[in-house]
Amino acid sequence: MELEEPKESIFKRIFRNLHYKYKLVVMNESTFEEKWSVRLSRMNVLIIYVLLSLFSVAFTIVIIWISPLKEYIPGYASVDQVKQVYINEMKADSLETEIRQRNLYIENFNKRILLGENLEENDSANNKVNKDIDYNNIPDKKSEQDSLLRKEWEEKEDYTLIYYPKKHSNSGITKFVFFTPLHGTVTNGFDAKNRHYAVDIIGAKDSPILATLDGTVIFTGWTYENGYVISIQHDDDLISVYKHNSTLLKSEGDMVKAGEPIAIIGNTGKFTSGPHLHFELWYHRKAVNPADFINFD
Repeated sequence: MELEEPKESIFKRIFRNLHYKYKLVVMNESTFEEKWSVRLSRMNVLIIYVLLSLFSVAFTIVIIWISPLKEYIPGYASVDQVKQVYINEMKADSLETEIRQRNLYIENFNKRILLGENLEENDSANNKVNKDIDYNNIPDKKSEQDSLLRKEWEEKEDYTLIYYPKKHSNSGITKFVFFTPLHGTVTNGFDAKNRHYAVDIIGAKDSPILATLDGTVIFTGWTYENGYVISIQHDDDLISVYKHNSTLLKSEGDMVKAGEPIAIIGNTGKFTSGPHLHFELWYHRKAVNPADFINFD
């Protein structure tokens, strides 16, 4: 009686087939002389194929990353494209505001025509002059708050570098309503002892930097320590400074409005360790803590 051999499991059969050796030979066709040979198994071929595939994928990713080809990927936008988007958005907002104002003027103008009003007398563009007031001899009257502020500044030392605003005061820097230049996390606050007269705010990549108040751009340029920098002169000798930008959207002499994009967040300059905004406020040539007046959250 013959004994049946135990059946080989399918896993062992696959393992055996993968490790079965084959010999690849290169021979001379005329003399059948063996020139070159190599022993391979299915497992060796599979490993070589996987490694080549991984290398091809990695090489393709590197080429796309370091070349302009990445701009053709759907959803990816370059800094120049982001800049153009904000410029177009700003122009669209300005046009929309102008159209709304013009429509309102035309509507009011038509209503006044239908009511038979005298347009020259009721035109709001005409300045109304009170004949009872002598505009050439108006007395110079100073308010009590103005007098107190003048006295406070006269008693201050000229070499004081930091401006400390008086609480619950409606004069000085407290009269301004600041627009938040960047919403994010404050990582480094105002520290006069260590000569850090600013706040550092981390924001999302390619976030726009906004003007905190209406004003005129007085400086745009590159510095070794601070990268791309833009400074704006506001009313009452107030200056705001924005550092470490990746791109500047305004030039010197440009007039800007509060909330208008002026730059793109960046990581330029020596004194930076990541994309953020270094924001300074200077009032009458004295450093001011921006966190006292602006909520960056």
